[in-house]
Amino acid sequence: MSTIAEAQAHNQMSSPAYRKQEAPLWLVAFTILLPTSFAMLATSATNVAMPHIAGFFGSTLDEANWVITSYMIANAILIPLTGWLENLMGRVMFLKVFLTIFTIGSVICAFASNLNILVLGRIVQGIGGGPMMPISQAILLAAFPFEKRGQAMALFGFSVMVFSILGPTFGGFIVDNSSWQWIYLVNIPVGIFSVILVHCNVAELENRKIPEKVDFVGLISLVLWLLTMQIVLDKGEQFGWFDCTWITVLASISLFSFVFFIVWELENKNAIVNLRVFKDKNFFIGTVLGASVNMIIYVTIVLLPKFLQSLMGYTAMLSGMSLAPRVLSCIVMLFIIGKMVEKIDNRILVSVGFVFLGISTFMYSNLNLQISFSYVVIPNILMGIGVILVFIPISALCLGTLPKSELSNGAGLHSLSKCVMTAFVISMSSTLVTRLSQLHQTYLVKNLSNFNTIYQTHLSATAHKLMATLSAPDAAARAGGYFYTQLQHQARLMSFVDVFEAFALIAFCLVPLAFFLNVNFKPKTENKID
Repeated sequence: MSTIAEAQAHNQMSSPAYRKQEAPLWLVAFTILLPTSFAMLATSATNVAMPHIAGFFGSTLDEANWVITSYMIANAILIPLTGWLENLMGRVMFLKVFLTIFTIGSVICAFASNLNILVLGRIVQGIGGGPMMPISQAILLAAFPFEKRGQAMALFGFSVMVFSILGPTFGGFIVDNSSWQWIYLVNIPVGIFSVILVHCNVAELENRKIPEKVDFVGLISLVLWLLTMQIVLDKGEQFGWFDCTWITVLASISLFSFVFFIVWELENKNAIVNLRVFKDKNFFIGTVLGASVNMIIYVTIVLLPKFLQSLMGYTAMLSGMSLAPRVLSCIVMLFIIGKMVEKIDNRILVSVGFVFLGISTFMYSNLNLQISFSYVVIPNILMGIGVILVFIPISALCLGTLPKSELSNGAGLHSLSKCVMTAFVISMSSTLVTRLSQLHQTYLVKNLSNFNTIYQTHLSATAHKLMATLSAPDAAARAGGYFYTQLQHQARLMSFVDVFEAFALIAFCLVPLAFFLNVNFKPKTENKID
């Protein structure tokens, strides 16, 4: 291991692609991760603020959801272009330009006078914030010595995972105690400060390979694929998926654009994205596992607050705080994961992490309508442990076998895969809850029968109590409505349980896949993967 570390350090120091880093490593890490953290915070905090934003502008929740959709579309389009844009503009200019764009987007969002302006601001924010995650991962892996890659990814995990999970708590606190605009206002001084830090502390990417031609065909097909895919995923449930003609048309366009994009980028010499990095076994398996982790994380981030708010009557702040134990266990694990990565076979860490993810997700399947707030603490603690055990080793192993010249490109594709999986699982989980709820309601409704003596006894007792203030017909109707509402709640509860069980099974199935990763690799040269 020491020989590999020395070779990696020697290659890093002698590589013409990277100028020697003058600023201390901790300062470089702080400079890069500060805006990344707040970009993740604003993204997840917006989700719990949607009812407040819809009410503020007098719009429906479906209309207000474009605030989330617009950001995800812009974000997804820019993520895979990170490596290409970095080579085109230079690292320092690239960071300063996109940090400025993100800050301008935050200003537009904070002072939006109507919903359309807010959506525009979110698009600008998505353009600026999209490249932040892959570029920060690439810079940290290039700046830190090989033997300290665990520490580098622990810092990266802190900014990405902890702030993503903390977002709902932060957003709930803001909307319950102030106005939703503060979700975006806090990003303005952070963005300005980050531009100054980047100018002072980040080394320029020297001898970069400036693209000779702009791959407009690849760019258009990428935009068309991601734009139509996100609209289909976001609006599919609302309009009945493929029962709706225009949803079917957009889905077909998205599929065609996706296939065309892959074929074009593989055949084009001036491709805007180098898809051949997927030939690297570690990168391919690591991307599958990384996207799967995101899938499991976000299905709980989306569904657990939704369950607590819709069925348990929690406020936005309380539902956000339900994820707080996960943040605490993540932070504790981040202090020790760096040493664990260096001393323990990373494949074992990843496998154990998926076991923790499976157990914690399965524990959510025991939810009921009488649980206390403390019931969700243990599953969230286990989830935080599992997230870090998987996320940190995967982040290092996935990109560690790529040439340095492909780090930004690889990080962009890795992040794009996670972004696409996140969008897919958010849409599918909501649809599954709706469809399974209808299915369970179909089976449960037979219990509300005139031939069910238990139901008739409870119905009569409830109607008799209501007759103290209502007439007999009104009391009977009110009692029937009460029991039907309880049936709907039970059906919805069972649908949440089904979804959590399904994703727990997926987590357990991914345990053996980690052992296909290569942990005894040698540092790559600067040659690109062809």
